[in-house]
Amino acid sequence: MTGRLVHTGQAIVDLVMRVGALPPPGGDVLASDVRLTAGGGFNVMAAAARAGAEVVYAGEHGTGRFGDIVRDALATEGIGVVQPPTTPDTGVCVALVDATGERTFITETGAEGTLTAEHLARVAPEPGDLVYVTGYSLLRESNRDALLAWLPGLRGQAVLLDPGPLAAEVPEEVWRALLPHVDILSCNATEARQMSTVDGADAVPVWITRLGAEGCDVSEDGVTVRVPGFPVEPVDTNGAGDAHTGVLAAELLRGRDVLAAAGRANAAAALAVGRYGPATAPDRDEVDRFLAARSSIGPA
Repeated sequence: MTGRLVHTGQAIVDLVMRVGALPPPGGDVLASDVRLTAGGGFNVMAAAARAGAEVVYAGEHGTGRFGDIVRDALATEGIGVVQPPTTPDTGVCVALVDATGERTFITETGAEGTLTAEHLARVAPEPGDLVYVTGYSLLRESNRDALLAWLPGLRGQAVLLDPGPLAAEVPEEVWRALLPHVDILSCNATEARQMSTVDGADAVPVWITRLGAEGCDVSEDGVTVRVPGFPVEPVDTNGAGDAHTGVLAAELLRGRDVLAAAGRANAAAALAVGRYGPATAPDRDEVDRFLAARSSIGPA
């Protein structure tokens, strides 16, 4: 490995409910399964750690039951924690997963929305680190201001941005301030369309657009290459994009080129959608076996 994944986003708790379909306005449905588990930014970190990367969580985590769930999950995955616990408790996301595997989120922010410049000063980035930034951070004034002040001081680290499903709610002037510091942008097709309208987005050196079962498009130096995916029957798409991003980051830290890294990320996402989420990323050996079963060449 050439460095660590330094995650500046938000690890929260997911309350995941499986339903046949979303309820109509004023209606109700019965859930067939309910889980309370670490989620949000934890999913990306877990995916990277399972793929062999050293991972550090630079974000905030709260004092209370939900903060304990996040800290226990981070410890289980061997992920380092920079910040001490703070108040209030960690936030919660209600995730509704319907019969097609599609998911719908409702999020409440807690301690993870209180990141400051003083917190980021504790991070001590090392040469070769890959710094992960999420668009969710830009929706909270404290986190946004801290990141925009901290990122220009990075030296010898690459920045990976995942704009997230609320990308359209981030003011364009904030994107314009952030994008000059971004080396890799990883997003789904909807987010890519939203980001393509932002002034300066075309200057990001590498774009990765996730396309579900079709794989992903990798745009580098003005050339776009489709990296094929692995069509599977989805059980739960919750966390699949996070699995893709985490494995992509781990492979880049391993020194793979972006196309090879994207191929393994596609395989990880295919495995992830076959499991109930959210933190469904496979480990490195599982990806090796999955690829070996689909290639005469053997593990990548």
